Amino acid sequence: MITIVQLVTFLLYFADPSETQGVQRCMQSTCTECLKSPGCAWCKQTDFLKAGESDERRCDTEESLTNRQCDVNHLINPKAELEELKNNDLSDNSDNVIQLKPQNLKLKLRVGVPQTFSVSFKRAEGYPIDLYYLMDLSFSMRDDLDMIKNLGQDIVSTLGNFTTNIRIGFGSFVDKVALPYVSQVKAKRSNPCPSRIYTCQPAFSFQSILSLTKDATDFKKEVSRQRISGNLDSPEAGFDAIMQAAVCQDVIGWKNVTRILVYTSDDTFHMAGDGRLAGIFEPHDGKCHLNGSGFYDGTKFDYPSIGHLSRVLSANNIQLIFAVTEESVSSYKALSKLIPQSVVGVLKNDSSNVVQLISEAYNNLSSTILLEHQGTPQGLQVSYQSHCVPSQGSTPWKKRGECMDVKINEQVDFTVQLNISKCLKETTEFYLKVQGISESLKIAVETLCDCNCKDREELSPHCNMNGTLSCGICSCNSGFLGHKCECEQKKDVTSLDASCRQETASQLCSGHGICECGKCRCQSGYSGSYCQCDDNSCARHDGKLCGGSENGRCNCGTCDCLGEYTGRTCECYNVTHQCITKGNTICSGHGVCQCNKCHCNADFSGNDCSTLMNTCPKYRDCMICVSEQKGNADVKKNCSERCGFTELHQETGAKDLPCNAGGFMYEVKHSTDGIIHVHYAVLPGSIDKTFVVIVSSVSGIIFIGLAVILISRLLLELRYTREYRSFLKAQKDTEWRDTHNPLFQHATTTIVNPMHIQE
Repeated sequence: MITIVQLVTFLLYFADPSETQGVQRCMQSTCTECLKSPGCAWCKQTDFLKAGESDERRCDTEESLTNRQCDVNHLINPKAELEELKNNDLSDNSDNVIQLKPQNLKLKLRVGVPQTFSVSFKRAEGYPIDLYYLMDLSFSMRDDLDMIKNLGQDIVSTLGNFTTNIRIGFGSFVDKVALPYVSQVKAKRSNPCPSRIYTCQPAFSFQSILSLTKDATDFKKEVSRQRISGNLDSPEAGFDAIMQAAVCQDVIGWKNVTRILVYTSDDTFHMAGDGRLAGIFEPHDGKCHLNGSGFYDGTKFDYPSIGHLSRVLSANNIQLIFAVTEESVSSYKALSKLIPQSVVGVLKNDSSNVVQLISEAYNNLSSTILLEHQGTPQGLQVSYQSHCVPSQGSTPWKKRGECMDVKINEQVDFTVQLNISKCLKETTEFYLKVQGISESLKIAVETLCDCNCKDREELSPHCNMNGTLSCGICSCNSGFLGHKCECEQKKDVTSLDASCRQETASQLCSGHGICECGKCRCQSGYSGSYCQCDDNSCARHDGKLCGGSENGRCNCGTCDCLGEYTGRTCECYNVTHQCITKGNTICSGHGVCQCNKCHCNADFSGNDCSTLMNTCPKYRDCMICVSEQKGNADVKKNCSERCGFTELHQETGAKDLPCNAGGFMYEVKHSTDGIIHVHYAVLPGSIDKTFVVIVSSVSGIIFIGLAVILISRLLLELRYTREYRSFLKAQKDTEWRDTHNPLFQHATTTIVNPMHIQE
């Protein structure tokens, strides 16, 4: 739980230095402790302290100590230093390749004071490459082995686009020769192939077959001799192989050049802890364990952990390329995120694209520049700003320098910042390195925490010959005490302590100082005979103690104002030039001047109190009185109580005034001499507007009604006329013609008399 003291200390530490005057941040009683505080200096001048001040007051900011009359020659404030021990220019000369600049620095740091320097890197063109090809020889990779046999020359030719100095090597892995990874049946151990139609070589954890060489023919010859092998489970012993390939420097033949390890497999990997399934509990020791034939016996140690592999690869500047099939890509991408300078490429099932994959992966690795620190001492924080492209400026501060898509012979720069939080016992070294590059920047760091005051004097007169003077402070001999060893220590110190108590039951020096020779010597920020006064307890104005150092000083809880400043917090400047208005009056006669600013009376406002407020309602009663006294010659006297000290002015003629009451229009004005004037005029005669409104409304309604009737009748007549004309035209255009219908036959009537028969 945070105590009040801790909270106050925290707030004071981050307070404005101008307000705290550096004291609270630098409250240290010795020179050595003072220099451990950021931005603090020590004054060793013997006559520097005033009466009653403690040695803590010697520790303050350099500016504050100088202002308090500490001689510059007596200031102890060592500055941070940067010394370039080796800073050779960048070069791509094959006899002396330099890609990182500078090469060796020495820094002297103050605690809490950041120090920056620049680092440059340029990848040299034609820099040699060592490439070691690490292949999974489990049975599922049998098609890939035939393809790899002819790839040696292709790899050399492809990497020839980057450099002419290339060496290649070859190694293989399967799995630990133990259950449940490899069958222990005798026949299966000699031929672990899953089918009898194939012949396989016995399983092994790792074998270095060909050390790094420039001869691509040797690569083809050695790879051609290899036979496929087999195991029981899917994951392989790839981690065992990577570890041995990285740490067996002499067997593999690594040189101090660009180192690339190509890992090819079609399945996942075993990791630390899996060895327990076979009863293998011993963690890997990170050492080389290859026998004379280049074989590694994996049954002695468990598989390495990912973190262990990452550290080993980084320490040996090896860049790792995972060439794996589509089914395993996700697992290896997750693994690549945990291993610096590693990339993942998708390998076809027969490894036919491995050369193209290596070329693309190398491009990705070489174009990414990562600057990191190694072996930093505890308490040292390292930050980086990257300047990758000049036109884009610098990046924010990060935990490492990082630039992407950097081309060969393209220089990138970094700004490195060191900030140490505690003193180091001795000079400590650490390194800055670019991942995958063997070159490094060596940095030696020393902290400036020790005072070399060069004033040590035994039996010093300043210490009354009773002590040793060092850094302005007396260290008293046995039997003496006091700030200057002026008091002889007595057996009974009760009487001395009593004179340092304000009250019988109170603490010595109110708990804010020490009692020396019967007098209190107060801590920084406290004063008084008993250290009872807190020099930071005074009221503040605008967040500043006593209005700021120019306005006043805090004296035992009360502000002592300086010069023309007054007020509880010395906030008022005791002049009135900003309150003087026209007529040489103060605040127009309607206010008082405080802190050189007008404070207006009621009903007045403005910077100079010249603006009247609510004038109409305020003088309404006055106008009613004037109305009642109409015709009386002594209106002003009779209405003096209701109108107050105002000047009444009756206007004639047509007027348009903003206020009205009692049959008058009126306006209130304020003159420069502070007198209020009321100008009024009789309201003009008026008529009864009610009758006018009613008649106008009725007339309007009748007029509108008649207009609507006439318009509708006119429109109806127009419609009838248009329809009649259309009828006449249609009748005129009609023609009647007589025509014969060929289908029509007239009726024929025949009458026969049955009584008449012709013979």
